[in-house]
Amino acid sequence: MPPHLPLLQADCANCFALCCVALPFAKSTDFAVNKPAGTPCKNLREDFRCGIHTRLRDQGFQGCTVFDCFGAGQQVSQVTFEGRDWRAHPETRGEMFDVFPVMRRLHELLFYVDQALTLTAAAPVHAELRRVLDDTERHTRADARTLKTLDLEALRQEINALLLKTSELVRAEVPGRKKNHRGADLMGARLSGADLRGANLRGAYLIAANLSGADLRTADLIGADLRDTDLRGADLRGAIFLTQPQLNAARGNPTTKIPPTLTHPTHWL
Repeated sequence: MPPHLPLLQADCANCFALCCVALPFAKSTDFAVNKPAGTPCKNLREDFRCGIHTRLRDQGFQGCTVFDCFGAGQQVSQVTFEGRDWRAHPETRGEMFDVFPVMRRLHELLFYVDQALTLTAAAPVHAELRRVLDDTERHTRADARTLKTLDLEALRQEINALLLKTSELVRAEVPGRKKNHRGADLMGARLSGADLRGANLRGAYLIAANLSGADLRTADLIGADLRDTDLRGADLRGAIFLTQPQLNAARGNPTTKIPPTLTHPTHWL
């Protein structure tokens, strides 16, 4: 298990339901209603719990079951704002809701760097990865005002360059010619049983694609859109930069093989 992973997992019991308030959503197949940023979801209870948590998909809130804050919610709630919730301390609302998306992005970057540091093939860039991990972790402990002025794009570009080097080093260990589908439009593609070991699928659009039984070991999936992607029986063990939200958005079953640090979504049958 990556060393920082527990800190990068959502702990809703220690969060003031920030994803249910700070973020906007539009009425669609993912959300049953429109909700502007900074407005509590109609299903949010006074104790910061969801009133329809066990029935989200049935009630048209599939998007909520896909979202993951990578632990940013409890970091903002308990560290940045030291346990002061936005209901009891309304003066925190504006800053708290502005900071949450920034913290979520920082934690997502930490997740990727953390994973890269577990990959032995990426040893040549481990020193640089540890440096940016320490820098990013330091940013997560900053106060709200500092977080709001952080140049997040510059940090993302610096980290992305290292993640790309990591990907190249890891995928180079896969023998033979690897497929390059970086940023490709593969929506609805029929790739059942495809050999995609070591493939570059960074940012690929795989919406509703059929990847059932496909071999995705050591494929780079950072930023790939897996909404409604058929992953039944697919092998994603060792897939690079695969996240829980990506799995949550896809369709799989008990035969789908995934990395040990991730879990089979409860809606997979």
